[in-house]
Amino acid sequence: MFSRLRKISWRRLLLKWLLIGSAVFLVLFSCYFFYLDRSVTKQFQGTRWTLPAQVFAAPLELYVGAPLSMSDLLEELARLRYRPAQTLERPGTYRRQDARIDIALRATRFADENRRAGIITVMAGPHAIEALRDAAARDMPILRLDPLLIGSIFPTHGEDRIVVTPAEVPVLLPAALKAVEDRKFDSHHGVDPEAMLRALWVDLRAHQIAQGGSTLTQQLVKSYFLDSRQTMGRKAHEALMAIALEMHFTKADLMNAYINEIYLGQDGDRAVHGFGLASQFYFGKPLSELDLSELSLLVAIVRGPSYYDPRHHPDRALARRNLVLKLMADLNVISAQDAAAAAARPLGVTTRAAGAYYPAYLDFVRRTLRRDYRDTDLTQEGLKIYTSLEPRAQDDAERTLDRELARLEKTRKPTNAALDGAVVITSPSSGEVIAIVGGRRIGYSGFNRALDAERPMGSLVKPFVYLTALETHRYTDASIVQDAPVDIRLSNGVHWKPVNFTRQTYGAVPLVRALAESMNLATVAVGMDVGVTRIAQTLQRFGLERAPAQVPALLLGAVEATPLEVAQLYGGLASGGYRTPLRAVRTVLSTTGTPLKAFPLELAPVAQPDVVYEVDQMMQQVMERGTGRPGRALLPPGVTVLGKSGTSQDLRDSWFAGFSGSHLAVVWVGYDDNRPTGFTGAAAALAIWAHVLADLHTTSWSGAMPESLTDVSIDYLTGLQLEGNCADPNAIHVAVPLSTQLPKDPNCSAPNAVQRLGERLRAIIRQ
Repeated sequence: MFSRLRKISWRRLLLKWLLIGSAVFLVLFSCYFFYLDRSVTKQFQGTRWTLPAQVFAAPLELYVGAPLSMSDLLEELARLRYRPAQTLERPGTYRRQDARIDIALRATRFADENRRAGIITVMAGPHAIEALRDAAARDMPILRLDPLLIGSIFPTHGEDRIVVTPAEVPVLLPAALKAVEDRKFDSHHGVDPEAMLRALWVDLRAHQIAQGGSTLTQQLVKSYFLDSRQTMGRKAHEALMAIALEMHFTKADLMNAYINEIYLGQDGDRAVHGFGLASQFYFGKPLSELDLSELSLLVAIVRGPSYYDPRHHPDRALARRNLVLKLMADLNVISAQDAAAAAARPLGVTTRAAGAYYPAYLDFVRRTLRRDYRDTDLTQEGLKIYTSLEPRAQDDAERTLDRELARLEKTRKPTNAALDGAVVITSPSSGEVIAIVGGRRIGYSGFNRALDAERPMGSLVKPFVYLTALETHRYTDASIVQDAPVDIRLSNGVHWKPVNFTRQTYGAVPLVRALAESMNLATVAVGMDVGVTRIAQTLQRFGLERAPAQVPALLLGAVEATPLEVAQLYGGLASGGYRTPLRAVRTVLSTTGTPLKAFPLELAPVAQPDVVYEVDQMMQQVMERGTGRPGRALLPPGVTVLGKSGTSQDLRDSWFAGFSGSHLAVVWVGYDDNRPTGFTGAAAALAIWAHVLADLHTTSWSGAMPESLTDVSIDYLTGLQLEGNCADPNAIHVAVPLSTQLPKDPNCSAPNAVQRLGERLRAIIRQ
């Protein structure tokens, strides 16, 4: 009896504690869920995503006479991911008929306006556009194609996305996601108990988390709120958060959030989130333009972005995509015929991600904007940044650099280091940077040689030595200087004895020849006469950021600069004596399209126009008779360009910098470890520079001669003035101040000149 009463007492006590424990658990659970519900709801109701700034290239302008052939136009449309079609039913398509091409333009936001979708017609000749008409067959003065999305400035944790509204989402996408990932999405309340129990049974048998059983809402929670750990506790946390979301938000809201949040790939440091960016990353076009096969591939990637990466594992991706199509057909989301047709299509992914990603140029954009914007503004506020990048120029420069470096490497013995380089292209009239190649590895966001490789300029410094000399008014282009041995005792007692690259001396030569043939000894003589300090000040006036060491070696280029700095320096020579700070950003818009900041043209005089004109004429002779002459054969006939080669000590750096009427380009070639390349500036960088300018359809330089100067004819070899109709093959024209008196060639009268020409011709025939 006593034993029986004691058993009853223990049962009551146990029941009591169970009830108390359950009550405490329910209270604690309720408090925890209430807290979880409040925090999840608050975070989800606010700004749901940090929106990286989107960066756009300059749109290509079409007009009658624009130097674009049909192949050029088709290449640009391919870059923008316009697709050929028989009928123009959707934006983003075009139809070609011989020299005519009809284009269904996308609705596009420019920096200064929004353009509606519409159809235009272009007639393209062999070398230029011949007609441009709208849908009503009316002539159009000008049309801008879409600005290409070239990348994003995303936060340090790497998330990048393009947020799409429900109106921009193809109707098949939510249906496909529900068919493949969560068939009970419309009816469950955040979790699917049956699927979770099934997954739990599999996990217990496998002794690990082998199957998820997650709903779309749980996947959204995992991506948006949680880390990637796979534990039972985290799964329970995920389920509660999913239930909380379902209590406060509609299924449509949750589906749109999922479409914008889910992780779909990796591009270097950048994590691709959401179908909007994934569409650009894999196909280079807006989500609204994807066809059934493309949309199904993105849905297939959801299950495992790395495992089903279509660029690295195309067979897996193809099989998974076709399974998605089959599931959609089985559930009558699409017809069996449409599924079969889509399954027969190739994957169709681009070879290059995200509509062309240019990390070197984006690096310059980021550095420019940090002067006016905080990092959080650039990575969270969804800014639209419109730049001066020209994708055609950028792509051509990238291809040219890689091709020419490979060619140069074949001429040297193999080494354990790869030859590398950098290219900067600007518009000298505006200072806008239109292309930056930071290295040979295209698309690599590592060391940016164009902005950060500080290398000795070599002979690129010589135009500034001669410009400083001309500013003293004691020198002209025709001044006779001595190219003779130099022995300078330095402050430490060491004697500096530079030599010419040819190891020869040339005696009395005109200034123009000394620059054209890059004579070291003549340059040092002029520079020491003018003063090293004065020349250092000239370099800083033109844009050199750091004060160079004021030593005699400065005269031959013992001053370090990046390719971008060299472009800044030469910009003053290309613009007639005005310093225009190099810039990449034209306009910044808020996420709503409100203009936030424009970057207007800035000009500051740095030299007198007549002095700069004299230097420019000497640089023209560099291309005609001097170290730049081999590049003439690579340029279009008749195009006038100006330039200067540069080679650092021991042939470690190969440079070429120069400009035409519409473009300025700087090329550097070298090794990252500073070993000798074996190339002069003319032997390596010049060919790249010339190919780059030739591909740009550049215009001739045609500077207007200032009224204070006059044009004279001199003998290129001696500097003596040639008068009358002296037919001297060495005759060149230079500009000198009006009051200049030059020594005259005593043999250059009309009869003697003809006689001398006849003698030279007879000598050539005898040879």
